[in-house]
Parts: sequence; C-alpha cells; structure tokens
Amino acid sequence: MPRTIDLDDIQSLSVDERLDVIEEIWDSIDDEPSPPFISDELKLELDLRLAAHHRNPNEGSTWAEVKAGLLGLT
Repeated sequence: MPRTIDLDDIQSLSVDERLDVIEEIWDSIDDEPSPPFISDELKLELDLRLAAHHRNPNEGSTWAEVKAGLLGLT
C-alpha cells in the first residue's frame, strides 16, 4: 500500500532538510535494478540510428562539435 506524504509536512522542513529528502529519494531510484521503460517505437528508432552509424561512422557530428554549437562557439 502506498504511503501518503503530506505536503504541509514537507514544507515545514528547512531547505537543507528538503534537499536531504530529495537526495534520499534520488538515491533510492538509482538503486532500483530495473531499467527505465523504453517504448517499442523508441527502441526501433535507436536501432535504426545505430545501424546508420555502423554503415557510415564518420557521418554526423562529434560531441565536441554539438556542444560548441549549443554554446554558440561555432
């Protein structure tokens, strides 16, 4: 049975205490053994992109190029 968490109780905590709760929640999620859900449609798209990369590994941009473009350094 899911636990109920009262928002008033959370808001009564100090910012540091709330950040500690967030960290504990995040760590508990990270400890879960199951991978995140990926739809069949997304799996297919990832497979297609990986196959395209294997056909022509020099096509596309490096991470450094993409990052520079995002930061407006190009």
